[in-house]
Amino acid sequence: MLKHNLRTLSLTALLLLVTALWGWTFTVVKEAVAVYGVLAFLALRFAIGSAVLGAVSLRRVTKRSLLAGGGIGIALAAGYLFQTCGLRYTTATKSGLITGLFVILGPLANRVLFGVRTGRLFSLAIGISILGLLLLTGAEPSLVNVGDLLTLGAAAGFGLHIALLDRYARPHAAVPLTLAQTSTAAVIFLAAWPCAEPLAWPPGEVWLALGITGVLATAAALLIQTFVQQRLSAVRTAVILTTEPLFAALFGYLLAGDRLNALQVCGAVLMLAAVALAEVGAALSPRNKPPEI
Repeated sequence: MLKHNLRTLSLTALLLLVTALWGWTFTVVKEAVAVYGVLAFLALRFAIGSAVLGAVSLRRVTKRSLLAGGGIGIALAAGYLFQTCGLRYTTATKSGLITGLFVILGPLANRVLFGVRTGRLFSLAIGISILGLLLLTGAEPSLVNVGDLLTLGAAAGFGLHIALLDRYARPHAAVPLTLAQTSTAAVIFLAAWPCAEPLAWPPGEVWLALGITGVLATAAALLIQTFVQQRLSAVRTAVILTTEPLFAALFGYLLAGDRLNALQVCGAVLMLAAVALAEVGAALSPRNKPPEI
């Protein structure tokens, strides 16, 4: 029992480290795409991440892991595309908070794709999150920023990514499966780059952001997420990932000078409460708790 608890604690600490890293990079990415193209940044970011993973696991990639990781990687690419585009038009803090809705949208993806029913607590959480979003974005629909709407698309993409990863990750080795995900995203972004933006070498100040996001926030962070989701239930994983918006708000406050007014703070609190309520609903439903390995 002690060994099991220590293992769970270690996995929790690893995933908390990942959420803190992702929370920090909201500000890093926002500053980078202010001076460099979104698709260009994503293409190079995921190419760097794939190169790092490929250096240690290319020979271990199998056809099964490539197919599974490729499908999961499409959802991952959609999430990052919407999120990074949204960061051009909204603050790092709001982006992090809205992205946190993936924890609610994930169960919806499970319902549509795998027949996992959404309970009453989930339905209530969705309603609360919508109210919180309206308050966060200005309390009036006319004031909703295009960046906020794009980030909602990112939340849907990440929710789908978590659902697919939870469903298909366990039979595969973590590193090859992660490489398949990042490589798929890299190919998508590299193919779309010349169609949407001019091919241009990144400015000097962008390379640091590419290094941080490519090596740490892509290769290392996604590998840890894949590894953890093979060993902890989706419910536990999602609970830990809900701290990402908190880290985004913290780093947005410390590094970017983001501030929320009282109404927006209420909206942020409601969104986080909705996420917590969704996790309570998942914890109370045996159908939503896959066995741990």
